Amino acid sequence: MDDERPDMLTIGQLAHRTGLSVRTLRFWSDEGAVSPVARSASGYRLYDTKSVARVELVRTLRELGLGLDDVCRVLSGRTTVAEVANTHVAALDAQIRFLKVSRAVLSTVAKRGSTAEETALMNRLARLSAAERKQIIDEFKEEVFGDLDDPRLRDRIQTLSIELPDDPTPEQVDAWIDLAELVRDPGFRARLRTWVELNTPVPGQGRPPGALIWWARQIVQTVAEVRKRGVAPEGPEAAEVLSELFGDADRTAVLRGLEVGIEAEAERYRRLVARVRGQDSAPDATEELEWLARALRAANQA
Repeated sequence: MDDERPDMLTIGQLAHRTGLSVRTLRFWSDEGAVSPVARSASGYRLYDTKSVARVELVRTLRELGLGLDDVCRVLSGRTTVAEVANTHVAALDAQIRFLKVSRAVLSTVAKRGSTAEETALMNRLARLSAAERKQIIDEFKEEVFGDLDDPRLRDRIQTLSIELPDDPTPEQVDAWIDLAELVRDPGFRARLRTWVELNTPVPGQGRPPGALIWWARQIVQTVAEVRKRGVAPEGPEAAEVLSELFGDADRTAVLRGLEVGIEAEAERYRRLVARVRGQDSAPDATEELEWLARALRAANQA
């Protein structure tokens, strides 16, 4: 090539100066992002020192994820870096949410050893829209709690928010998958309905024996402290704990209400709801409830 413009850079020299390949620079030039400032007598592209700064800007914008169309719009003055950046922030946020959901689904699949069919179902459940998730929960609430005789309890359940936030954690997505599968199970709905009916006060009467086990967490806390001391559920100290908790209430009825709740997986439902809502600190009371059931059985057989 005839070198008749020593103040100019050939595309090879520009590549050496910027550390990019000639192929990349030629592509950017063809797309209008880094156009040559002149041509040699032989038709070769020539660039000046300003072209070096322009290449660095294009590289920066490309590394930040902007397409060449957006880069060209910025360089031509048709838009600003700030405007394009704002658009890309929104797109990246959406992509991050998508990746978080994907990670949560794959984590659950790995943990469960799920089949292809189970994986497809979990992926669909995780990617439901907010309106679709709400419909699943609303249908569940209506079937299980819709016509309770206790209006205060009914209203409390109906107003309980069970929604994934706009930017859920992988743990919240994982909990939502489990919860959605659980509340869509007709068997679970029937068992939970039986438990709710057994523990809901009848108008004009007091609360059913043992119902406070599920609504007053201090009972679980008391049992947790007793278990921590190593008290056996079949021993005499356990009988004293039962007297402290339930007084002269019908122990058979108390046990019945507790066993139905355990069978209905009421504690699992409570924990999943808490995790979906981001309340990860809610303790698992399953072992406390099982201890209490054993203590009540021992007391009834004594």
